[in-house]
Amino acid sequence: MQKVIMAWSGGKDSAMAFEALKKDGGFEVVALLTTVTEVYGRISMHGVREELLESQARALGIPLDKIYLSQKASDAEYEQKMRERLLHYRSQNVSAVAFGDIFLEDLRKYRESNLAKVGMSAVFPLWKKDTARLGRTFIDNGFRAIVTCADSKSLDRSFAGRVYDCSLLADLPPSVDPCGENGEFHSFVYGGPIFHETIPFERGEVVLRDERFYFCDLLPIRQTGLPAAKQPGLEKAVAGVQNRI
Repeated sequence: MQKVIMAWSGGKDSAMAFEALKKDGGFEVVALLTTVTEVYGRISMHGVREELLESQARALGIPLDKIYLSQKASDAEYEQKMRERLLHYRSQNVSAVAFGDIFLEDLRKYRESNLAKVGMSAVFPLWKKDTARLGRTFIDNGFRAIVTCADSKSLDRSFAGRVYDCSLLADLPPSVDPCGENGEFHSFVYGGPIFHETIPFERGEVVLRDERFYFCDLLPIRQTGLPAAKQPGLEKAVAGVQNRI
């Protein structure tokens, strides 16, 4: 069985790729690897709080490994920190990293090139699959996700904070990929067949960042039954570029 790391963004494509690896039977997922904006404690690009990321890992029963990036991390910083972490895994006989990418050729080449430098390979369980069918299957299989980020160039404010369901798919403009593969939107998965339990949260405020991206804050529900206190800085918390985990 091949040992792999799952590049985990917390979103639906990561969840579908993870499920595909488990069904394949030829892979052992040894860890989830996620980049987090250090100052704000949020998943890069998705803007999801670190506490919810940790809840996902517990619900999956897989160790979580976080790479912390500065607020305005350069590609060089990202690649250096990623290289150091991957070399560690390579020394532990982990030979590959799995990604939820579907059809972006340049992104695939970028990932494969970086991994080759440390003697590892890339696995793409969803590669070239029909995204409309993937979206419907995701819903039909009982996964539950919410849109955390919507690009205003593709979608209006109302999509941030919406549940990813058949109604949302029907409302997407024809130009928007059903899985958001071109970066039109990002999501957070809070339930489904790969999880031992559903992750509780409440919707928080929706903010506009960089005069372009609408982010819906998600508030973890703690054992007290009360949501976490409002955390400042969502409008500044999402560092990184599209090609980062």
